[in-house]
Amino acid sequence: MTFSPTSNRALRSRGKHAFTLAEVVISVLLAAITIAAVMVGYSQSAGRAEWSGLSYAAQALAIQRIEQVRSAKWDTEAGVDEVVSTNFPPQVTVMDLPISGTNVVFATNFTTITTLSATPPLLKMIRVDCVWRFQLRARLYTNTLVTYRAPDV
Repeated sequence: MTFSPTSNRALRSRGKHAFTLAEVVISVLLAAITIAAVMVGYSQSAGRAEWSGLSYAAQALAIQRIEQVRSAKWDTEAGVDEVVSTNFPPQVTVMDLPISGTNVVFATNFTTITTLSATPPLLKMIRVDCVWRFQLRARLYTNTLVTYRAPDV
């Protein structure tokens, strides 16, 4: 079998178009870095979405407690005042989130009622702090709501 000059050139030119080991290693490293960056970005995005859901659930619990205080009876003519801090002790509640398994998250509502004016016009400040924890062993977060209340007319 004889080789023609054209087939010899074709074999040599094929060798010139191949990848070197360094090029393969660099491309594999770039692919690995890209995949790792996508995975880290996804996990951080999922964590922020979970935190946002917990924050909104805590806000809803604080609003619920504010509404409980606002619905309490405070009638100055009848001498009834149920809008006092002792009527609203700290309340531990399960946060309303669709979580499967045993990953239940609790929040605690602390209610503070301050009398701003004891002479007419009467006014009280109602503050609700909803304290909750994001993930295990993480720091505590607080959602705070403040509103004012006058007696029933």
